[in-house]
Order: sequence, then structure tokens, then C-alpha cells
Amino acid sequence: MTDTPLDHIRNFSIIAHIDHGKSTLADRLIQFTGALSEREMTSQVLDSMDLEKERGITIKAQTVRLSYKAKNGETYELNLMDTPGHVDFAYEVSRSLAACEGSLLVVDASQGVEAQTLANVYQAIEANHEIVPILNKIDLPAAEPERVKQQIEDVIGLDTSDCVEISAKTGLNIEGVLEALVHRLPPPKGDANAPLKALLVDSWYDQYLGVVILVRIKDGRMKRGMKIRMMAKGSTHAIEQVGVFSPRMIPTDDLGPGEMGYITAAIKTVADCNIGDTITDDRVPAAEALPGFKPSIPVVWCGLYPVDADDFEKLRESLGKLRLNDASFHYEPETSAALGFGFRCGFLGLLHLEIIQERLSREFDLDLIATAPSVVYHIVRTNGQTMELHNPVDMPDPSLIDIIEEPWIKATIMVPDEYLGSILALCTERRGVQIDLTYVGNRAMAVYRIPLNEVVFDFYDRLKSVSRGYASFDYQMDGYTEGELVRISILVNNDPVDALSFIAHRAVAETRGRAICARLKDLIPRQLFKIAIQAAIGGRVIARETIGALSKDVTAKCYGGDISRKRKLLDKQKEGKKRMRQYGKVEIPQSAFLAALKMDA
Repeated sequence: MTDTPLDHIRNFSIIAHIDHGKSTLADRLIQFTGALSEREMTSQVLDSMDLEKERGITIKAQTVRLSYKAKNGETYELNLMDTPGHVDFAYEVSRSLAACEGSLLVVDASQGVEAQTLANVYQAIEANHEIVPILNKIDLPAAEPERVKQQIEDVIGLDTSDCVEISAKTGLNIEGVLEALVHRLPPPKGDANAPLKALLVDSWYDQYLGVVILVRIKDGRMKRGMKIRMMAKGSTHAIEQVGVFSPRMIPTDDLGPGEMGYITAAIKTVADCNIGDTITDDRVPAAEALPGFKPSIPVVWCGLYPVDADDFEKLRESLGKLRLNDASFHYEPETSAALGFGFRCGFLGLLHLEIIQERLSREFDLDLIATAPSVVYHIVRTNGQTMELHNPVDMPDPSLIDIIEEPWIKATIMVPDEYLGSILALCTERRGVQIDLTYVGNRAMAVYRIPLNEVVFDFYDRLKSVSRGYASFDYQMDGYTEGELVRISILVNNDPVDALSFIAHRAVAETRGRAICARLKDLIPRQLFKIAIQAAIGGRVIARETIGALSKDVTAKCYGGDISRKRKLLDKQKEGKKRMRQYGKVEIPQSAFLAALKMDA
């Protein structure tokens, strides 16, 4: 049983832009407090997924309990949550913040405030957090602590007079961070004698334990053997194991108010766990549930189909397990004439899509085909009905459509002054409307409204290439606006390829159609017959490319002799090619799908 008084507990998360040193700081805090021995320490110890280690990014928020003896002689229990920095995983950040009372804001002393720094700080302020600013990478020759402190005050409005200057890499002044945590962050509130109220922060599937649930106790106590109830679902379970992460799973007898830990309760079905749900005691339930998290709204949809049709059930099971672990991921079954049975999946962005695909192939050994990503459009029919369009293939006949509305985003781009011109040109090219342009030192902050379908494919890649990697980008949804949109169908050998059809603005439809046809010409392997690649709006073809036939030398075996012999063979070949063109099936390799959509790469 834990006897740590409430005023000696601190729950905090580490927030920052990508690559500003969150996971490295978490490593140093774990090392300094002795949670792991030197032998057990690895770099980015909380990034447990292979994918996180390879890409050097945090995808899942992770938690760990640390014990720290402060300079005043008191021992404190610190619950740390390391959060992702990438815009596609902002939902993970919001969940972590709801479970904490304070945040460490890490800012790179050479890079300064970036777009995601702002986005994450605003989320922390919304969650009523006490924020401790920390300047990292102070040991770099390019570090400018005074300039960056001024920038934090000007852009965010945080007082930086007692900002903690550290180097997470070398371990410089890590004790200063721990002292600031203990003295500047508020302790949690809670009543140990009230009915149990626990927030379900996260859950994942373990093949030995079943579903593992990460909880933050608000009131009451959670003990082994207790019968609990999920308030949203109404399902009841008996707790088998209660414990904490340090960062290994360590079983304990119980968890009290203000504490974070995990429980297992032999939960077999993934659907029983709703992230943001309230867990209470089945015998003495709480009167009302805790405010959960706002449900995440997917912004990018794409179809995922198994290459082997027999893997459909395995895919369904795997998606269920992933959904448990990632609440911002949505899926529903769908069928396609070309690809068979599969699922229409919703994501928070393209990186999210890429990560889910990668996890399905690695963790569940699935071979998948993905269709072109698309955003959700609102269609108002001439009879007044409104429908949501997730898949361009389902678009009704244009004569039945009154209005098509597309989603727009509000994008914040921070970039050094010398690259501003090319960034503004890129935003204008993507139908962006400038809202604001301000300067902080030699960095410009541009705020634009841009249609989401212009951003979804390769905007981020283009942004990084025109700014040589210096621009940072963050966005939030900004409602729907009516647009002049058309569906472009791609036909290969006169067969429509529904996986490649997409919706675009009429002004750029022809350019996009031409670009896709030209790209497919290079990507589809040549056959023994001519292949026509066409882009069409309705019945009107707007672009065409032809892949030449592979020629087999049928006259090779003729040595001299009459010319009519050769002509006869050539005519026979011509007839065969004509017949092949009529009945031949063209296999489009999987790599061609996504490559075809990266227009300007």
C-alpha cells in the first residue's frame, strides 16, 4: 500500500516541439532518480516501439513513476508522462495533459519557439496547467538563451525569470529541473474516502495479460480483487493486478488519489475500453462520471485491403487491437470492385496513416494495399439531404449535387525570414488565404487558411524542402467552406481504377490529371500491348498518356526468303496485340499508388 501524502505527489507531462529533447530529458530524470540502473538504461528508454526508435520520434505517450529526495530532505513521488511532438499525435498530448496538473515546457536554446511549441502550450493552458519553462541544449555553440527567453515571453507570454537552463544530453542541471518540479508544480487534489473515480487514460493489448489499462485515480482507492464498472459501457470486471510503471511494470497492493498506474482485469474484448471513460467501484459507484476527452475527429481517410483475401478476419482483429491502443484511429468495413473486402480507415494526418500501416505490417504481419488518402467532404443534394463523403468513389452524379463543402484548416507556419517568400508562394499555390504575418526577431510567423485536401498529400514535404528543413508547421480544423470541386477518375486500359480516383478543385483538375497520368506512365510496367492511361471528369477525358507495347522480334527466325513471310508474322502479332488490349488485365504495383499522388516530390 502506498502511503505517499497527496502534497508529496507531482503529476507532470513534458511538452515540446519535435526534436527539442523531451525523450532525452525523460531519460536523464529516470537516470538521476535511479529508477533504472546504468546497465538497464538505453537512450529514449520510454520510446518502446521499434518504429519510435528507428524514426527518432515519440508516437505513444508513456508514463513512469520516479521517487526523488529533494534538498529539503522530503521524498516526493513524481509521475512523468513523455508526450509526442508531432502534429498528427496531438490527441495523445491532450489525453496526457488531462491526467496531470503541470507541464515542463522544453524549448531548444538554439531553435527557439516553434509551431508545435505554441500548439502544445495552448493545450496545457486550456487544461489549467502550471507551466515550468526549460531551456534545453544550452551546451550547443549556437545556443542563444537570452534571445530565446525573450522569444518565450513575447510569443507565449510566460515569465522566464526563473527559467531552468539545462542540457538533457550531458545531464547538466537535471537536479534544477527536479527542484523546480517539486516546488513550482501543484500537488493533485482528491479524497481517499470518497467513491472510486478513475480516469481511463490509455489502454493496450498484451498477449499474456489481455487488455492493460492506464489509469489516473481522482478519488477513492483501487485495490486488487475489487469489482469495477466502466461508466460509459456499463461493463463490470474484477481487478487481477494493480501496479505502477517505474518504467518496468511493478505490481502494488493498491493505488490512491492523485496516483497513476495500470490495472489488468482479464478484459478480453477490446470494445469494453473507451479512452476517457470513468472507472468506478461496482458496489459503491460514483454519482457522476469525470469529464472525458473530446472525441478525436479523423481528417484523412483511406482504404486498407489485405493483399490475400483470406487475411480479412486477421485484419479486422488487428485493427481492433490497434484501436484499443490508439483512440484517434477509426475504421469501418467497405468493399471495392477491384480490391475486394477491406476497411475504410480514418487518421489524424498522413504520418499517422504511415505509422498505422507500418504497425499493421510489423506487429501483425499483414500485407496490405492502401488506396489514395482523401478528406471528408459535405455534400448537399438537390433534394436538401446532406451526406458525408469519405470515399471519392461514392460521390453521387453531379446533377444530383447542389453544394459540395470541403474542410479548411488554420495553419501556423514559423520560418526564418530568408525562406518566407517561397513559403508564401507555396501557400498561395495551394489556394491558401493569409490571415496574419508577424515577426519575432528574425523569424516570421504566418497564419493561413488552407483547404485540407491541398495539404494532405505532400504539403509537409514541400514545406520542408523549400525551407531547407527550417520551417515548422501546425494546424487545427477551421470548419467547412463551399468549393467548386470535381471527381477525377483514372482509367487504365479503359478500366476505372477506383483506388486512384480523387476529388480536386476545378481550377487545378486538369493539371493534376495530367500530372498523375504522366507519373503512372513511368510507374506501370510495360505490357505486350499498348496501354492508355486517362484522367476523366464524368465522361470528359482531360488527360491521356500511352505506354508503348513491348516488342517481341517475331521475325528473328526468318533467314532471308520472301518478304510476305515476315509480313504474315507481323500481321499475326498485330492481331494478337489488338486482342490482348481488349481482354488484357493491367496489374498496377502497390508502390505506384502512393508514388502517383506525390505530385511535386
